[in-house]
Amino acid sequence: MITISPFKALRPAAEIAKQLASRPYDVLNSKEAKVEAQGNNVSFLHITKSEIDLPDTIDIHAADVYEKAKENLDAFISRKILFRETKACYYIYELQMNGKSQTGLVCGSSVDDYENGLIKKHEFTRPEKEQDRIAHIKTTGAQTGNVFLAYRNVAELDAVIDKWKLRSPVYNFTADDHIQHTIWIVNDDDTIENISKLFKEKVPCTYIADGHHRAASAAKVRATLGSLAPEGANIFLTTLFPADQLYIMDYNRVVCDLNGLQQDEFLAALKIDFSVKTAEKAFSPVKLHDIGMYLNNQWYCLTAHENSYTEDPIAVLDISILQNNLLDPILNIKDQRTDKRIDFIGGIRGLQELEKRVNSGEMAVAFSLHPVTIQQLFAIADSGQVMPPKSTWFEPKLRDGLLTHLIAAPELDY
Repeated sequence: MITISPFKALRPAAEIAKQLASRPYDVLNSKEAKVEAQGNNVSFLHITKSEIDLPDTIDIHAADVYEKAKENLDAFISRKILFRETKACYYIYELQMNGKSQTGLVCGSSVDDYENGLIKKHEFTRPEKEQDRIAHIKTTGAQTGNVFLAYRNVAELDAVIDKWKLRSPVYNFTADDHIQHTIWIVNDDDTIENISKLFKEKVPCTYIADGHHRAASAAKVRATLGSLAPEGANIFLTTLFPADQLYIMDYNRVVCDLNGLQQDEFLAALKIDFSVKTAEKAFSPVKLHDIGMYLNNQWYCLTAHENSYTEDPIAVLDISILQNNLLDPILNIKDQRTDKRIDFIGGIRGLQELEKRVNSGEMAVAFSLHPVTIQQLFAIADSGQVMPPKSTWFEPKLRDGLLTHLIAAPELDY
């Protein structure tokens, strides 16, 4: 069963929470982060994307970048921009976007649970991305990035959280992207104990929805520190969402050429494994095994023939059907991770972004996919398999800076 822990969050005063909170470090490049933080000396991007305070020529993985992050974090603490909770608490985090809300529990999840497979994965990680987070955590002494976990609903937990949400929140603001962020502090000893007990008794495992690299890095930080690892390194910063609250968006594809085929040849090749119908407008699939395609100012609906896939948890995914029956045999894209001819577009950007990339001439064809379901994600993780790259896009995203986990007391240096 799952072990979770309350923690003493490093957090901002309510009056500057909106100004300080930043989008996750991995959804912005350095140039975008610099623009977003311009004129805002309390933006948390000064800590998560600290290269914005260094010359543009700096290597973003240079030691100076991580040292600058530590310098900025220490300054935020000394200037009282951030303060540390005096008591270990749980935190409830509600996000609202486009009339939909989802509520999660912010807590420390056990590194032991991660290493023992109770926190399940569905993606491979890349060593260079792990190393970036390892260096950031070890240098700053802080876990600034939240790992997004899911679990199968437990009615008793839902009831506890819903009841606590009747109280006044500590933060409640709408960000510039129109997403509302509301956070409550759970500081009652009996409630903290009850939540911990319910997870221990009712939740056999959790699933990484977003943040595989952050989770892997937290575990490796503890391993590399060895006997010098502070107590706080035994947990990592997570927000746990019940499955029925999660909103997974589509993760779409664009390809820069038709592998030397003429349009009529390409369309003919598709008909081996798909039925192909033109669509009157931009096509977003409403059911599994339908795939949208935009080619030469025309949208199509591709419906996979039943004999083109199996019910294996991976093979049944629409992105696998696309890969196995179109990208590989027709467009000669063998590995989506490494092939430079393919690019990925999160569903938050809409189908108009697909049209834009093709209409500009940069890309030749675009594909819109039905989102992976949370049940598919669970089935793959339970089977010990991994999804194809760029399979899931979760929205809305948690903001960095509102709740940070220090793996040691802020005055310690190690």
